[in-house]
Amino acid sequence: MVFRHLAANAVNRAAAVYEGAAGKSVNVAKALRALGQPAVAAGFLGGARGEFVREALRARGVALDFVEVRATTRLCVTLLDESSGAHTELVEESAPADPADFERLTEIVRQRIRDCRAVVMSGTIAPGGPPDFYAQCVGLARAAGVLSVVDAQGAALLAALQAGPGLVKPNRLELAATAGRELRDEAAVCEAMRELGRRGASNVVVTAGRDPVLAWDGRHFWRAAPPAVLAVNPIGSGDCFTAGLVWRLAAGDTLGEAVRWGAAAGAANALTPMPGDFDRADAVRLANEVQVERLD
Repeated sequence: MVFRHLAANAVNRAAAVYEGAAGKSVNVAKALRALGQPAVAAGFLGGARGEFVREALRARGVALDFVEVRATTRLCVTLLDESSGAHTELVEESAPADPADFERLTEIVRQRIRDCRAVVMSGTIAPGGPPDFYAQCVGLARAAGVLSVVDAQGAALLAALQAGPGLVKPNRLELAATAGRELRDEAAVCEAMRELGRRGASNVVVTAGRDPVLAWDGRHFWRAAPPAVLAVNPIGSGDCFTAGLVWRLAAGDTLGEAVRWGAAAGAANALTPMPGDFDRADAVRLANEVQVERLD
């Protein structure tokens, strides 16, 4: 919902309203399609909202393999204040899922992963799920020789590290929460990234909004400065970063070059009101503006 000016404790009339399918892994799948890549979205859907998500994703050419659950798919609202540039998220909490639902989802991953180049695990595991669900998926990816990417934090990330993921992508706040300490400068961030490597991650990428991205492949560090854009809505830019990153890693690029495309996709997303709906031409243009340097 877009407002010319948003005032607390007052009646606010939206200048524009956009409805669509969004949320962590859904954003990644939409962004991959925007970049011209095939993608399969998997997870839980339920009720009329779940059917709405199905139709919205089908319209964008995203293949679907969701588990139908009893709970209705949640509704989240983003409030955009044009006068201040502020964005406010109103997020409905996830309803619990049954253990049997997670078993069905695990089987979907097991079957689908055979024909994939990469699998992305993104966001918070729904209540009722096993804390090591992402670790199980990483194990399936390793067995299939597929790149595994974990975009999570806390217990889910720590459990996944034990399975040896190909890449983990927390943002700086999530990295600090996982490390259990404040990360005051770049050196502290780099050391925390090495810790994730020692715990099992082959590659680590840490985003920080408009600030430079840091990436580590076990030997070298890269710093990438995202392009400056006049953001319409930055929500979902981290997910689109993941899509651009995974696309180029699967194509054989170095981590440093893949980060360039991740930053470009994230910036292109910020130019649009809805997550994952960016124009590929914008990402291509912005990729030339991303400054990447290797840190030795």
